Amino acid sequence: MTVDAHKETLEFKAEVSQVLDLVIRSLYSNKEIFLRELISNASDAAEKLRFESLTDEALLEDDPELRVRVSVDKDAGTITVSDNGIGLSRQEVVETIGSIASSGTRRYLEAMSEGATTDNALIGQFGVGFYSAYIVADKVTLTSRRAGLTAEHGVRWESDGRGSFTLETVEKSGRGTDVTLHLKEDEKEFLDAWRVRSVISKFSDHIAMPIEMVKEDYGSEDDEKKDKDAEPELEQVNRGTALWMRNKSELSDDDYKEFYKHISHDFDEPLAWAHNRVEGNNEYTTLLFLPKRAPWDMWDREQKHGVKLYVRRVFIMDEADKLMPHWLRFVKGIVDSDDLPLNVSREILQHNRKIDTIRGANTKRILSLLETMAKDEPEKYQTFWNEFGRVLKEGPAEDFANRERIGGLLRFASTHNDNDDQTVSLDDYIERMKEGQKDIYYITADSPAAARHSPHLEVFRKKGVEVLLLSDRVDEWLVNNLHEYKEKHLQSVTKGKLDLGELADKEEKEKAEKAEKEHKDLLKRLKDSLGDRVEAVRVSTRLVDSPACIVVGEHDMSANLARVLKAVGQDAPSMKPTLEVNLEHPMVRRLESESDQGRFDDLGLIMLDQAILSEGGQLDDPSAFVGRLNKLMLNMFMSGA
Repeated sequence: MTVDAHKETLEFKAEVSQVLDLVIRSLYSNKEIFLRELISNASDAAEKLRFESLTDEALLEDDPELRVRVSVDKDAGTITVSDNGIGLSRQEVVETIGSIASSGTRRYLEAMSEGATTDNALIGQFGVGFYSAYIVADKVTLTSRRAGLTAEHGVRWESDGRGSFTLETVEKSGRGTDVTLHLKEDEKEFLDAWRVRSVISKFSDHIAMPIEMVKEDYGSEDDEKKDKDAEPELEQVNRGTALWMRNKSELSDDDYKEFYKHISHDFDEPLAWAHNRVEGNNEYTTLLFLPKRAPWDMWDREQKHGVKLYVRRVFIMDEADKLMPHWLRFVKGIVDSDDLPLNVSREILQHNRKIDTIRGANTKRILSLLETMAKDEPEKYQTFWNEFGRVLKEGPAEDFANRERIGGLLRFASTHNDNDDQTVSLDDYIERMKEGQKDIYYITADSPAAARHSPHLEVFRKKGVEVLLLSDRVDEWLVNNLHEYKEKHLQSVTKGKLDLGELADKEEKEKAEKAEKEHKDLLKRLKDSLGDRVEAVRVSTRLVDSPACIVVGEHDMSANLARVLKAVGQDAPSMKPTLEVNLEHPMVRRLESESDQGRFDDLGLIMLDQAILSEGGQLDDPSAFVGRLNKLMLNMFMSGA
C-alpha cells in the first residue's frame, strides 16, 4: 500500500451533509445514545480483530487483551472512546467515515423526503451511528491504524461536520481507533465521569468485553501525596459478560432492548424476542429478535442477511445466513455454539449437519414466537405483518416442511372487509365459509383496487361468498406453492370454467346449460369474429353486472403473473384467453341482434378490450380500440340513440 503522508481537505458529498443535519436534529432529544453508538462500533472492531487473529495471530501484536476505553479530559473539553481492535487504513477511513455508504444515504434521504414519521428508526438502518457524535460535539477527531500495518501508517480524520473533513497520515504506535469528541459548550455534562459511567451502565453493560475508565478517587487524605505523573489506574465499568449467557431470570426487558440496539444498530426497540439454551448432542444458545421496522435493504438481492455467529463466546461472523432461512432474513440476533470449530467458514457452514439442525430449530422458534403473538397480541402482529408480511409469503415456496404453519400466519385483504388495510387469516376465512363451500377462493391482480373491483367477483358478491384479494407481486409465487390449507384447496376465481359446486343451485345450473345451447350461434359468430385473439367464447356464470370477462385455463399461468414476469424483463408464455359473456347484459343483447357484420366485429373487439382493461391488462393496439369506440359513439349520436 502506498503511504500518502500529506494532509488534505476533502468536501463531504451533499447527501452526507444532509444526513449529518438530520442525525443531529432527529436524535437531540436522546443525545446520550452517541456514547452507546461509539462504544458499539469500538466493540465491533475488537470482535473483528479477534476473529481475524484466529488465522493470523500476529495481528494481535504485543497487545492480546481486547478492550474499549472511555476517557474524559476536563481541561481540553473532550471525551474519547478508544479500542485496540482491527482499526482502519487510510482508504478505509475515506470509504467508511468520510462518505457514509452512498446507496444507503440516498435511500435514507428518500425515505425522509417521503415523510417517514420516525426518524430515529431509520437512522440506525443506514450505518450513520458514528455521526451521532455531532449531537454533542462541534468537532470530531478520529485517529486509527489498521492491525498488521506499521506505526507510520496511522491516519487522522477530523471534521466539524459542516461540509468538509481533513485527512492526514500520522504516527500511531498502537493499533485500533481513538474517537475524540470536542464537546459543545452546552454539553459539558459529559465531562463528568459519573455521568459517563451511568450512560455506559444504561446502554452498554451487556457488551462482552471490558469497557474501562480511569478509577475514581473519593477525596482521600493522601491525594496530595500521589505522584501526578503515575499511570492512572483503570477499572472495568461494565459487567462484561455475554448477555445471552446469563439466566433469563436475571435479565429485564430493558436489558434485551439495549442488547438488540447494540447488535442491530437500530435506534428503535425490538418488537419481540426469544432467548433459548439448547443442550444435548448439539449445544448452543440463541437470542433472536423481531424488529419493528423492515430494514431498507430487505429487498436488495446482493445484500447479505442473517444472525451473528459466535463459537464459545468468540465472535466468528456477521450475517451468517445459513443459520436462518432466507424468508426469515429480517430476524436479528446471535447464535453461540459450543460445538463448532473456531475456524469455521461460510463454506463449512454450507455442509454442516449441526448448522442444519440449528437453522431448523431457529425457524420453529420464530414461528412459535409469531404464532403466540398472532393469538395473544393481534394488533402487535398486525404491526409485524405490515412490515414483513411480503417476506413471510416467500416461506411456503422455500420451506415445504413448515408450509402449513406459515400458511396460518399469512394475512390477506378480503371482500369480507371494505378496507384493504383490514386483513384476514386463512383460519378466519375457513370459519366463515358457506355451507357446501369446498374451496378457498382468491383473486390476484396488480393493485388492491383492480382486485377488489374485478368483474370476476360479481357472482361471489351476489352469493355472499368471501374472496381473498391478492395484489403483491409475491402473491403469484405464494399461490403457486401453497395449493391447500387444512385440506381446503385454494382456487383462483379467474381460472377455468367456474364450478361453484353446491353453492350453485339446480336452477342456475340448468339455466346456464340451456343458455349455452340457445345462444350457440352468437358464441360461434363471436369466436369467428375474434379469431385467434381468443381460445374460445362461452357463457359466463361469473358475471352479474359486466358484459364480459377473460379467463385462462385451470392449469395456465394467470394473466397477472404473465404481466409480473414481463415487468421484470422475463419471458412469459403467450396465452389466448377465453372470453366469457353475460347474456343478460344489454351490450351482449345488442351484439346478438346486430346484423351488420362490420359493427358486430367492432362491438366484439370493444367488448374484448374492455374485459382485458378491467383486469389491469394492456392492449396490443390502444389507438385501434379508441378508434372503434369513437366510431361507435359517433354512430350513436348520429342515430339519436
